[in-house]
Amino acid sequence: VDVHQSIESTLMILGHRLKANADRSEIDVIKDYGELPLVECYAGLLNQVFMNLLTNALDALDAKARTQGYQGIGDETAQITITTKTLGSEWVQLIISDNGSGMSSDIRKHIFEPFFTTKAVGQGTGMGLSTSYQIITERHNGRLDCLSVPDQGTEFVIQLPIQQAAQPPTRQPQLV
Repeated sequence: VDVHQSIESTLMILGHRLKANADRSEIDVIKDYGELPLVECYAGLLNQVFMNLLTNALDALDAKARTQGYQGIGDETAQITITTKTLGSEWVQLIISDNGSGMSSDIRKHIFEPFFTTKAVGQGTGMGLSTSYQIITERHNGRLDCLSVPDQGTEFVIQLPIQQAAQPPTRQPQLV
């Protein structure tokens, strides 16, 4: 899979959320794409991870705009940065970061737990980051880490093997 193409498809779907609204100006998406090889993965599941991470970044930017605003705080604008690069010859790294509301270490400890959410009732199931963590770690043998500072933003770091280790064929039981 061309990871950059997957990210671009996700950004296109979320395009309406990047536009200016009553609380903030348009969100700037900064792309710092390195040269990546094709990655052996489950494309649909990886797209789901990108959708979850980018949606959470947009929610954090909207939350910060509602409470603090982006206008009037220096030249700061709502921003998502996507960085990709290879790590040696066997791994790729993707970083999706925002300058949104960030989160405390107490919240960060729980974000990959099923049903954990900081959103109000009816605003989401709390399954996005738990599902993303499972997709990256269990289905792709990769890593998903989170760094965050309150009021400064959040960074999700995804590391994926370029090729999945070959699985031994499953033996079917023989009838005797």
